Amino acid sequence: GIKWMSSLEAKFEDAKDKKPTAEKLERLRREKINRFRNQHKINVQGTDLPDPVATFDELQKEYKIHPKIMENIQAAGFQVPTPIQMQAIPVMLHGRELLASAPTGSGKTLAFCIPLLTHLKQPRNKGFRALIISPTRELASQTHRELVKLAEGTGFRIHMIHKAAEAAKKFGPKSSKKF
Repeated sequence: GIKWMSSLEAKFEDAKDKKPTAEKLERLRREKINRFRNQHKINVQGTDLPDPVATFDELQKEYKIHPKIMENIQAAGFQVPTPIQMQAIPVMLHGRELLASAPTGSGKTLAFCIPLLTHLKQPRNKGFRALIISPTRELASQTHRELVKLAEGTGFRIHMIHKAAEAAKKFGPKSSKKF
């Protein structure tokens, strides 16, 4: 048989046939994310990785970063996340382990400091709650400086300990046993 229909019905019929399936939508989303990663030279390995973020606002909406931290990011002059920040921050905010490599000055410090403060949520009077170990005093100073700027106004206390004797003076003689 021949099926007769008006041109309006034919358009409706065509639209019904082209309905995107869930698999097709997911494939298109994946392709878009892969194009974004390629554009920013982000190479990832692993399974079930969170999508990268394109802006700090997107980070705020998606992960509910403390508003004061977001304010401090903007005050420091950061408008757009760097490639390492685009992918590393979401990975760490999902509680995943990460091994990342990026050139000097690419924003690695901020990439791990934002998730660190976000996971801690609020300051508590419970001693040290996070520890960052740096291979050099210079890198420790840089990390300390960035964390102090990032945590300003949140109530977090950021300390740098580079000599045990100074730590005992600063935090008390029993600090090595306490922490």
